[in-house]
Amino acid sequence: MEWNEIIARLFKNKLSLIGLIIIAFFLLVAILAPVIAPPADADEVYQIPRAGWTMEPQPPREGYPFGTSQGSYDIFYGMIWGTRTAFRIGFIVVGISSFIGISVGTISAYYGGLIDEIFMRITDVFMSIPFLVAAMVMTTILGKGLNNVMIALVVFGWMGTARLMRSQVLEIKNEEFVQASVALGANDGRIIFKHILANCIFPVLIQAFMRMGSMVITAAALSFLGVGAPEGYADWGQMISFARDWILGGGDSALKYWYTVIIPGSAIMLFSLSWNLLGDAFRDILDPKLQDNS
Repeated sequence: MEWNEIIARLFKNKLSLIGLIIIAFFLLVAILAPVIAPPADADEVYQIPRAGWTMEPQPPREGYPFGTSQGSYDIFYGMIWGTRTAFRIGFIVVGISSFIGISVGTISAYYGGLIDEIFMRITDVFMSIPFLVAAMVMTTILGKGLNNVMIALVVFGWMGTARLMRSQVLEIKNEEFVQASVALGANDGRIIFKHILANCIFPVLIQAFMRMGSMVITAAALSFLGVGAPEGYADWGQMISFARDWILGGGDSALKYWYTVIIPGSAIMLFSLSWNLLGDAFRDILDPKLQDNS
């Protein structure tokens, strides 16, 4: 299937169109962040400004349309610049971990034998460790910081792609067109890149879309647990972390501090949902069985 046909079908699919619109909105916010929420200091654009030193969150008001969180951090600024943080985490973590997974899975399946055994046993060891726990422990060891969070997510986030790629390559490498290339004397590099990867990449691409949102959620969870981004850094998980002591409200009002939780929580939910919708649409378009049934 050609790329222009895939894109045309994406725009015809209502769910994928919704996902694209949401992603486009977040992307526009990320690009225009310096205009929407101008930083006071060009050297600390990701540092959330404070409206004072009051610990109790304050509701939306003039100058602070989303209110302020615990410690008087500006929620609006944190949300706008946190969009850039979300894209940075998603693209870097998913990109690097997918590259590692594709490389491991392809080499393992194509060459087989001892190489396959070694690579898959290493993969099994990493998969046996709970993902969030492993990322939390590694981030704690490396220290707070977004770069350390991304390192931890990459180290423990490539195995699913490796398994998927291995299964795809094992199926494709026995096809007649691949065997014909081998018989004609094509080298391994040409066979892998021209014939195998070209026919295996779409399932990995679908998985990558699905993982974009989940990686951002995991990074937010690490920040909420106190081992992610440093305090005051523009990150959606950090914004929810500021709300941990105020989620139940105060006194006779359970929703008194709703803005500290609902606003960053909605952003995380919509960001994750949009990538999942896009991944579902790609799966529906590229899966021949689903096409036959439709």
